[in-house]
Amino acid sequence: MGKRTGKRTRVRWNIAILMWAAIAINYLDRTVLSATTPALMEEFGLDAAQMGIIMSAFFWSYALFQIPAGWLADKVGQRFSLAFCVAWWSIATALTALSQGLKSLLIFRVLLGIGEAGAYPSNAGVTAKWFPDKERTRVSAIFDSGSKVGTALAMPLVVWLMTMFGWKVPFIVSGLLGLIWVVIWWAYYRDPEKHMYVNQDELTYIRDGQVKKEGLNQTQPMKWYELLKYRNIQAMCVGFFMLNYAIYFFITWFPAYLVQERGFELMKMGWVSMIPPLVGLVAELIAGWFSDHLYSKGYSLTFVRKLSLVGGMLLATMIAFAGLVDSAVLSIALLSVSYAGLTTAACAIWSLPGDVAPPNMTSIAGGLQNCVSNIGGILGPIVTGFIITSTHSFIPALLVSGAVTLAGALTYLFWLGKVEPIIPGVDSPSSQLSL
Repeated sequence: MGKRTGKRTRVRWNIAILMWAAIAINYLDRTVLSATTPALMEEFGLDAAQMGIIMSAFFWSYALFQIPAGWLADKVGQRFSLAFCVAWWSIATALTALSQGLKSLLIFRVLLGIGEAGAYPSNAGVTAKWFPDKERTRVSAIFDSGSKVGTALAMPLVVWLMTMFGWKVPFIVSGLLGLIWVVIWWAYYRDPEKHMYVNQDELTYIRDGQVKKEGLNQTQPMKWYELLKYRNIQAMCVGFFMLNYAIYFFITWFPAYLVQERGFELMKMGWVSMIPPLVGLVAELIAGWFSDHLYSKGYSLTFVRKLSLVGGMLLATMIAFAGLVDSAVLSIALLSVSYAGLTTAACAIWSLPGDVAPPNMTSIAGGLQNCVSNIGGILGPIVTGFIITSTHSFIPALLVSGAVTLAGALTYLFWLGKVEPIIPGVDSPSSQLSL
């Protein structure tokens, strides 16, 4: 059936809102544990090292299942893959209310990680299908900003629910939100050529604005592991590892930092912990718009991406100084600048799979970089937990995070080469060395 003509529709922005909501719920679900950490530690008699292991358990399965989730999304389509993943992790979140101690918490966190692994790879694939190249960074910033909203809203909401009804209710409520999203996504989402509300003008606008046409067939030109031969894929993986190591401090240990190191009471912690994610949210949306603006003005894609990546990671090094200042207000300000730097880099990071991957491999390229990056999510909470236990201070842990973000800036500056699609059979692994 032919597409109707007329004023160009804007269905792609409705899709962007749904992607944003999926990530917001994703981070709400994973942040509930962080917000309830003081209550869980008290109820089950857990120390900081044990809690660090529980926090990291999510990332064991989350990292491991990134590549299978990306493969599934490219193979069967993001409509099914994202609906399946959100349903899985929402059920796992709700079941966490049944936890009885260390072992059960570990099991439910592993199950949560399996489901949440599909969110970002699927969104990267949807972005490559639905948006012209000049809108890609903006859309990546929009859907990734859901992580900051989810993180920010989780703290006061979860603390309030926990105060009123106990620690189990926040897990149940956040799980139900995800299941509601699944129903809406399944009813509304289709690929651009199959969507009943997309007219021909919008479809032409999307496809004419893409160097690489994504999703027009199911052919994948290489095996997923062959992507690792390419320098840009390697740099994407390593650089993202550095970012994740730092950003997951905010998702795991930040509430405990405010309570234990800065002496905040529980409700005040809930509100103050919103500040860095909200600052990061604004910074990411501005960075996404500014990157697309520069690209539309004729600046090279390589320059535009590296400006966000390197500049953002350099700003993120402010995390190292947050523990060294006496003022709690100044510490929060430095952590907010650091978070803003991390989100500035993040919108470019989630544009890179669509920029670099061969046709029909965007989701798996996104899953590959997210797999390696979340080794940082595995190591970060454990390393931080053991540092706190051994030194009785957060300062050394923050200094380590600052050093890691500096290494990330250098990775994107010197290791990442020219940002352009890999052409199988033409490009060699060394063909992207130019800056």
